Amino acid sequence: MKVGLVYDPIYLEHDTGGHIENRERLVQVMALLDSSGLTAQLFRVAPRLATVEEVKSVHTYQHIRHVEGVAGSGGGWLDLDTFVSPRSYQVALWAAGGALSGLEAVMAGEVDAAFALARPPGHHATPGRAMGFCLFNNIAIAARHAQGHYGLERLLIVDFDVHHGNGTQEIFYEDPHVLYFSTHQYPLYPGTGFYEEVGQGEGAGTKVNLPLPPGCGDDEYRRAFDEVLVPAARRFQPQAILVSAGYDAHWADLISLMQVSVGGFASMAASIKGLAQELCPGRLLFCLEGGYHLQALSYSVKATLEVLLGGRASPDPLGQPAGGRRPDIGALLAAVRRVHRLA
Repeated sequence: MKVGLVYDPIYLEHDTGGHIENRERLVQVMALLDSSGLTAQLFRVAPRLATVEEVKSVHTYQHIRHVEGVAGSGGGWLDLDTFVSPRSYQVALWAAGGALSGLEAVMAGEVDAAFALARPPGHHATPGRAMGFCLFNNIAIAARHAQGHYGLERLLIVDFDVHHGNGTQEIFYEDPHVLYFSTHQYPLYPGTGFYEEVGQGEGAGTKVNLPLPPGCGDDEYRRAFDEVLVPAARRFQPQAILVSAGYDAHWADLISLMQVSVGGFASMAASIKGLAQELCPGRLLFCLEGGYHLQALSYSVKATLEVLLGGRASPDPLGQPAGGRRPDIGALLAAVRRVHRLA
């Protein structure tokens, strides 16, 4: 399987200083990919600059101009969590463009799958607001491009970041052509993503939320994918799968209380890859979202790429979390399956 990697040092120029979402995230990932020899196995895909019109496909013009204005005036805080530096507006256009370049490489058959290793992340950005470290919604912009430029009528977005992708859900909440599936810790920022949030109007039934309780690990996520994602995807029959790949559910990442291991993320990647091969000739795009423990993030991205390349993930250097009782999610899964009428 030919796998594309979208990356450019321009992503380091979104200078957030000591913020938890900072340039070292990508520096550490690339250092591991290079030192392990994995980079040489990947097809490098150059990002491009997203146009304002492409960003406007999911965001208001006022929002775009606001981000540009704050960056142009020297930077500052857009909200309590989200910071921009003087270069952040341009870098955000390159991040959205990285998702677009990855999609274009997949659709052109240049690669079977692509991973956009870009920042700032995007899944919290709503049509009119930057939030949760996110400026523009990269995955949503790519999805709109798949719809408008390539005419795809059924897209699946899988979001396994530990936080609910409220921005992505809001953008597509009434769109019946986008099946959005999210696993996330609940309660946790941003406070959305209850399982009864299923979409609205023509989009009703196409938004599938799994608000998992704190303490869930590899086994719980595997059940969530096997019992909900797989049947929902098979019923929907997507023509491409886009993934908001957040690695902050790792047990070593202090931003959450989840207990996923590197191997758990490899298992999720394998499940998604299997669905892509079964349902949509392997068309698959991953876009980086969260993940703030640098070692856990680096090895989880590496494991994801190893799975996409067709190999087995390398041994997990961080191992499993300390033993402890895991929550029983059976009732939650049953409720979600009932709401969405999954056999």
